[in-house]
Amino acid sequence: MATYTKVHDVDTAAVADLYGLEGLTLRPLEGGAANSSFKATADQGSFVLTILDNHDQASAHALAAHTEAMFRLGVPTAEVVRNVEGADVSIITGRPVLLKRWIPGQVVDRLPDELLTAAGELLAHLHGVPPAQVPDLPTGTRRLSPAHRATIEEFPDKAFADWLTHGLAGVEARERRLHDDQVVCHGDVFTDNLIVRPDDTLAVIDWETVSLDGALLDLGMTILGLANVNGALDRHRADLIVTGYNKHRPLSAEQLVALPQEIEHAALIIAFHRYYRHNVRFPDPAKGDLHTEMIDFVESMRGLTLSTP
Repeated sequence: MATYTKVHDVDTAAVADLYGLEGLTLRPLEGGAANSSFKATADQGSFVLTILDNHDQASAHALAAHTEAMFRLGVPTAEVVRNVEGADVSIITGRPVLLKRWIPGQVVDRLPDELLTAAGELLAHLHGVPPAQVPDLPTGTRRLSPAHRATIEEFPDKAFADWLTHGLAGVEARERRLHDDQVVCHGDVFTDNLIVRPDDTLAVIDWETVSLDGALLDLGMTILGLANVNGALDRHRADLIVTGYNKHRPLSAEQLVALPQEIEHAALIIAFHRYYRHNVRFPDPAKGDLHTEMIDFVESMRGLTLSTP
């Protein structure tokens, strides 16, 4: 299984010294598939302390730089707190650590209609960020890498491997005929990365999959994350997200027609990662069938068209 940091593993005194915090206490936060996060409360205020369990120093610094860039460019997100030496990342018990200011609010499992429109607007705002102002922006982070693709034929579940291979070939063939704007993409706008603030506005967190990529794939991933209801696409919720997006970055007729294929591509990507994680890297019988939800989701999209506002 993956190894994560527990609260008793954290040297609270060392954290306090590194960041000049007094009266520091830590409380574990739920969620997070790759790292361990804690709410850090001190006399100076509230923060999120993230132990980057699955990062080395180079990737930790990249994550910090991307998060700082988004905050600087006006995207509503967490502000990185540098340590007393001015470094964006600290090392505690041999692991890189990132401290960010706490964003008041809550994570909502199912956003209400008005916030779905706001989520579409937020994504459009992000897609308007100048890529040149984001340091060392990678390309296509959310897409399956050649190494990932090579593992598919080795999957024990051959029927799933065939479904995945056939689906990827289909969406990628259609993508080659599509012009899609290359923009700064979040790659993971699911509900656990959105915070509903007290004034009912949204903030977005977790920039581990930020990259330069097609706007439609990122929009498709967002629709998958926010309009998946009981394993099926909720057309009304998807339309609300598109309505919000169109307010700031209107989609052409060609893009609107192509959007369902990008939602499908997003579902294929998530299906791969669920199977690979729970059946190959960290086998877990309790989660071994999670990927099948994406098969049902793709089936629920047959014949889908999305409306213009």
